[in-house]
Amino acid sequence: MSPSWRDQIHVFFAPGRVDLVRWSRGFKPIQTPKITQLCKKNDPGQSAWDAPLQQLEQMLEDARGAEMTITLSNHFVRYITLPPQVEITTPEEVFAYAVFRMREVYADRINKWELSVSAWNPSSGAICAAITRDLLTQLQQLATQYNVKLKRIEPYLSSTFDQWHQSFSNERTCYALIETGRVCIALLADGVWHGIRNQKIMHCLADELLAALDQEIIFSGHKSDIEEVLVFAPEHPDLVLPKDCGWKIILPSADLVVPAHYPSVINLSDEANSCVA
Repeated sequence: MSPSWRDQIHVFFAPGRVDLVRWSRGFKPIQTPKITQLCKKNDPGQSAWDAPLQQLEQMLEDARGAEMTITLSNHFVRYITLPPQVEITTPEEVFAYAVFRMREVYADRINKWELSVSAWNPSSGAICAAITRDLLTQLQQLATQYNVKLKRIEPYLSSTFDQWHQSFSNERTCYALIETGRVCIALLADGVWHGIRNQKIMHCLADELLAALDQEIIFSGHKSDIEEVLVFAPEHPDLVLPKDCGWKIILPSADLVVPAHYPSVINLSDEANSCVA
């Protein structure tokens, strides 16, 4: 089967949910209704990805021959910035630099991780993302089991950045990507990644987001009276920050298309298996 004629499956894979959208291939590709599966809590001793992996397996039963792209929740990804280094030019040097930076922060845990580096520029640096090798292996095995071509596995932060980076300010942008139970904040200035914070939300989203924003901007060495943060939070459309907190939320332009498989608000009182148009 020619790859250009494969059905396309896009998946959002998170600890508590799996979202799947499928397009049939042809002269006029047709999108099927989005399917959202909520996941039960893992039993003690299970990995955080066991429950969503079981859900995804059920959702791929009729996917034979399709091509699949998986967007991984930031729950499963660790990030580090790679500051500019003009003397680093070759792919081998970039990867060694990424390993060094990751090991500085995460120590020997990186021995069990698979690392991926964004496009490197000696003048602007890059970011490195890492996922557990066991998770990568199980996703690959699942695709092989159902004869699905695994086209790409991408972190949620990287995916949204690729979608909207052209709308970021050329001078400085603070970007907050929020999903259930987690916030990921990226700070960029003059095209350079200055920091990435990827942390759990334990209690109040607005309070913890504000505290994380303040910490990140203080670390940058410059704080304006009113800072702007570009927020993408499709699962939290009603998010607001306290008045006079020093931050103003900016939402992505309405002209920007949100990929259909990204997570969206669902009624938690519904059954675990739900279809969303």
